[in-house]
Amino acid sequence: MLKKWLEKRYKILLESFQDSPFRFDQAVKLLGERNQDSENQINVILSELRKGGWLQVEFDPEDNRKRVYKLNSPEKVISQMLFAPSNQLSRSDLESLLKKAADLIRTRVDYTFILFLLFYKRICDKWDDEYNNALQEAMDSGLSNEEAKEEAKNKIYHDFDIQEDYLWENIRKDPARLVENFSKAMKHLAERNTELKDVFENVDFIQFTSNRENSEILRQLVELFSSKSLQHVSPDILGDAYEWVLKYFAPQKAKEGEVYTPREVIRLIIDLLDPKPEESVYDPAMGSGGMLIISHQHVESNYGKSETEKLFLWGQEANHKTLALAEMNLYIHDIRNARFIQGDTLLYPKFKDEQNIKSFEVVIANPPWNQDGYGEETLKKGEFSKLRFNYGFPPNQSADWVWIQHMLASAKKETGRVGVVIDNGCLFRGGKEKSIRSGVINDDLLEAVILLPEKLFYNTGAPGAILIFQKNKVENRKDKILFLNCSKDYKQHSEVKKLNQLGDAHIEKIVKAYREFKEIEGFSRIISIDAIKKEDYNLNVTLYVFPEEEKETIDVIKEWEEITNVEADIKKNEELVTEYLREIYGN
Repeated sequence: MLKKWLEKRYKILLESFQDSPFRFDQAVKLLGERNQDSENQINVILSELRKGGWLQVEFDPEDNRKRVYKLNSPEKVISQMLFAPSNQLSRSDLESLLKKAADLIRTRVDYTFILFLLFYKRICDKWDDEYNNALQEAMDSGLSNEEAKEEAKNKIYHDFDIQEDYLWENIRKDPARLVENFSKAMKHLAERNTELKDVFENVDFIQFTSNRENSEILRQLVELFSSKSLQHVSPDILGDAYEWVLKYFAPQKAKEGEVYTPREVIRLIIDLLDPKPEESVYDPAMGSGGMLIISHQHVESNYGKSETEKLFLWGQEANHKTLALAEMNLYIHDIRNARFIQGDTLLYPKFKDEQNIKSFEVVIANPPWNQDGYGEETLKKGEFSKLRFNYGFPPNQSADWVWIQHMLASAKKETGRVGVVIDNGCLFRGGKEKSIRSGVINDDLLEAVILLPEKLFYNTGAPGAILIFQKNKVENRKDKILFLNCSKDYKQHSEVKKLNQLGDAHIEKIVKAYREFKEIEGFSRIISIDAIKKEDYNLNVTLYVFPEEEKETIDVIKEWEEITNVEADIKKNEELVTEYLREIYGN
């Protein structure tokens, strides 16, 4: 059924128009007056109603360049749902398909090919669906069959401009030329769809199939994906499937140095920072885009689907292949209002405003921990180094405080807030890092330090920490820092035995303590900046708050009885052994 925010608009439209046709400008006037919706929001509302089968769209008989709309009644929609063929893939169906693909490639082939084939199959299936809808509309408007077919191919009806020869089913028809045709398709799509040029230019089918075994794997993967239609799979299910692949291969890729941030950790940091509509979210080390996706989901969950159109997502990533993964990931999740750029953030930040770097309301990241090669000499050659690294330069072997300084410089003065997942060691290491840390603390930018449980991450057993910064603290938090020791707040990982995991209850407990900014015995404590100065600017959480040990209640009488019984058993066994020895050896 409809989500509440969409149901409200549907009822307003139904009350006014019933089963009579109406035009876009009429919807704008009605919803603008009754609900203060903007024209852009109304575009989204009508699109969502159409996707759900609640709205019919036809050519305007007075002007074929325009559309008229007609609402379907709730009874009709429910009837269609009840009697519609059940051909949609479920979450478990899709995960089962991807598990087969994962088993097929094992460690022999880069897992990113599974992600790309999932993405490509989706955009081709969606193109087919868009074509069929446009074809029906064109024929209903009076065009001939041939005219309607040509009209339905027009790129205005499609998310992607794809030549028919390069649609999935047409490539699949010629197994002997799969590699050649996929390679041509990539070049063609990169030229026609510049917004995802990075994706199509980063898939090299010729290199992938340089040996015969991989050619056979490609053929089997294509046949496997061809067994299911991805036309009507919801973005939520498809997005979860994409994330499943990333998580499935995370342990293997961690050995190769690739970082995967558990989605529970991301959810925690997003809940702490609470991005809102009209705000911008920036990840300078975006990886596969998980933090931006969960920011989008956070806004949708708390404010409604239409409000996500007002959230603006920005990201930079150094690795071009990882950037391509992120772009596919956001498209699969049906997120469009995002901008990504490839580049080394610490040396060449790509988002700029005139003579400075661009600033954002929310800045989040899980940057590479203890990244080396970014000492003072190197950083001074980068752009805006004086503006970004005004607290100083770190040692060459750890860029932790370089990332933090860049993120602070990227946060807006009045509303900016920063959340970073970082190595626990940066909280207490001395030397140049202590000098930077003391400057940040003295300027009262740090609001909370959260010690995470150990073994949350695939690439390290170290606990890690979350630091929350505020550019403009509220009055009762000034000159104070909240320390939270969450080292005991975890459950065993649901899939990987040697790992731990944050549960919903743990996340809620941490977020509640942070929002209320209160002390809880053995869990959280508020420390003044003056007290931290006396500790030589050491931010080690265990210095300020240590979990209470669980006290075991002992039943003295029961324990004594058990000890007495054990002693009696020992004496009895000694007598038996003595008797056996006598029988064997005599007196």
